[in-house]
Amino acid sequence: MRYLTTTKGGPQALTDAGIHATPTTIRAWTRGTQRPRLANLEAIDTAYWNLRAHNVLTNPGALKQHLNRGGRGTRIEIHPVNQTTVYEPRRRDNLRIQHRQVRYIWDDAVDALVASDLTTLEDLWDDIIAELDSDWGAYTYVSFIGIGA
Repeated sequence: MRYLTTTKGGPQALTDAGIHATPTTIRAWTRGTQRPRLANLEAIDTAYWNLRAHNVLTNPGALKQHLNRGGRGTRIEIHPVNQTTVYEPRRRDNLRIQHRQVRYIWDDAVDALVASDLTTLEDLWDDIIAELDSDWGAYTYVSFIGIGA
């Protein structure tokens, strides 16, 4: 709530998410003296993430700085393809979550994200998973990417 009430565009994000509470109610939610109903909590969560995504994409420099961490890069977690959808004889149950410290791609990755350039994002992903050696095929297809910004 604090982000939504102190950041430019926050009130509009709340309205867009379907929150039509009075200013008094919103202050009570922000202070923690009143708790929103479940439906409102979900709408607040939607408003937060929509506003956060908008603000990150309109200020990509801050995201680049966050991910580059002064040249140290960012540690990422890579999950394998869900093996329950793989044909039984080809299923590999010994696959594990991979961790990689990723450096030097973040400026290009953020620029591609902002431009919706999927080709560049795919090329960067291929560069990252190439280091996985024989297991790379289990990590080729991406369902989603989460960036903790």
